Amino acid sequence: MRDQSVIQQRRHPQQNPQQQQHPGEMENEWLSSDETRKNFIAKYHEGCQVGLYGWRRRCLFLVLSILLLLVIVNLALTLWILKVMEFSADGLGPLKVIPGGIQLRGEAMVLDNLVASKIGSRKGQPIHIESSRNISLLSRGADGRVHNKLFIGDDKLEIMASGMKITDTRGRLLFSADRKEVLVGAELLRVTGEGGAVFHGSVQTPLVRPEAGNELRLESPTRSLNVFALHGVAIESRAGDLSATCLTELKLQSKAGSVKLDAPNIYLPRLQTASITGAKLPTAGGSVYPTSTISRSARPEVYQVCVCGKGRVFLAPPEGPCVADNDVCR
Repeated sequence: MRDQSVIQQRRHPQQNPQQQQHPGEMENEWLSSDETRKNFIAKYHEGCQVGLYGWRRRCLFLVLSILLLLVIVNLALTLWILKVMEFSADGLGPLKVIPGGIQLRGEAMVLDNLVASKIGSRKGQPIHIESSRNISLLSRGADGRVHNKLFIGDDKLEIMASGMKITDTRGRLLFSADRKEVLVGAELLRVTGEGGAVFHGSVQTPLVRPEAGNELRLESPTRSLNVFALHGVAIESRAGDLSATCLTELKLQSKAGSVKLDAPNIYLPRLQTASITGAKLPTAGGSVYPTSTISRSARPEVYQVCVCGKGRVFLAPPEGPCVADNDVCR
């Protein structure tokens, strides 16, 4: 600033009114002032340089070059990813965004949970759901709790639900199960296992029959077996035998009617035969037979069928009265 003031003073020198310079002297003075100004400006620029020089400029160029290289590499990778993933205005490769959802052409691999309101296949194409371990389908309520669950594991299938119902294409009930009952609505329930079917409670059905050529067995290994009906119970074997076996007692009871055995031949092979001992007993004809003449070793072909007072049936020898001791009718 001081030098500029000196230049200004040299440009506009105070002239003494008493002194007047010669025109030649004034021109030399102006020339000397211009040279002084140029020298001053040159020295000023040499002392105060503006910009980056030397190693700073080289570092700046290096940083800019690296940034430019990174931008080019990033742009190239972005274009490569777009090409490989097949990005388009409709979606991502086989994944197409449609109104109301997403359409996938081909196979999809889900690495974590899949949350969707509806999963369906294209028209005329099947859908396959596959897992290397297990598949779990959950349904939650408004409170976020799991209400229904379907689990398909390596060796089991688990269903957790308050009720289960299976219907045919016409809406007719085929199978229904809840906590109270299990209902089979099909016309025929077929059990093909070798061990049959095991029921821990009661079974209600209008008809129980085996397949053609096989026998039907109703068995209770450790408890009793009861068969009830409101109007009647019919047990029929059209092409084979009918047998009922128990450990202690087989009871046929009719509370308001009778029990009828309708057959041309009725066999009672294991009835107990009474052994008559003691004094002489009169017969129906008035003759007396000694008891010693009645021997079980004779094995007659015809016996008398007798009944105790309690209803027990026993056999008696063909000759003599229907008399038995307390061991038979106790």
